Amino acid sequence: METQQSKAKQADAAADADLAKAIMARRFHPSVIGPEAWEGYIFSDLEIRIKESTDLYGAVLWPSAMVLCHFLETNRDRYNLTDKNVIELGAGTGLVTIVSSLLGAKVTSTDLPEVLGNLQYNVMCNTKGRCKYIPLVTELTWGQQVEQRFPSATHCFDYILAADVVYAHPYLDELMYTFDHLCQDNTKIFWAMRFRLDPENSFVDRFRQHFHLEELYDLPSLSIKLYQAWRKDKKCTDQGEAAA
Repeated sequence: METQQSKAKQADAAADADLAKAIMARRFHPSVIGPEAWEGYIFSDLEIRIKESTDLYGAVLWPSAMVLCHFLETNRDRYNLTDKNVIELGAGTGLVTIVSSLLGAKVTSTDLPEVLGNLQYNVMCNTKGRCKYIPLVTELTWGQQVEQRFPSATHCFDYILAADVVYAHPYLDELMYTFDHLCQDNTKIFWAMRFRLDPENSFVDRFRQHFHLEELYDLPSLSIKLYQAWRKDKKCTDQGEAAA
């Protein structure tokens, strides 16, 4: 006889599959091929057109961004972004920034210098005339001049958003330092992550040492989890090392 536990697991798997299907259904492709390639998404009942740049790793839209956007839109009653100060790390093509702006947030959208041109283009095309606040697109290299660019005394963020910022790269210490600097006592982090390799899994364990971590979504079919996090009392012990 099937146990209650196995039935519960099957129900959870079915629910996760349905959620993943609903999230991925937000993407559509243009019906007519035009001179400029783009991917289409529907959020806040609006069509969002995203231009990707296949020659830049950070200028491709990954499913984690869609997962985070879906959560933000469908949980507006619990997490109201209206008039909130929001910063996105590793904004890439800008979908999370755009959706957060459509939801009423004052967004600072950050990424590496080589990504900013495409990011700025997508953000402006999809937010102009649609949003209460025009997003600020600016450079941020993790771990470098973070205090100078975002002084804690004057830059207080209600939310930090991050989608697929953890992958096989050598800058995880710098990312940890950046999270730690930007996250103040009342800041919430929403972080969507696709699990691929062991370094990414171990980063979650390191992250738990410095932040409270709550799992909001677990989508095995997409290999993606969505977390909510908030800081513990003590600053990261490796802050000085990462900033060096």
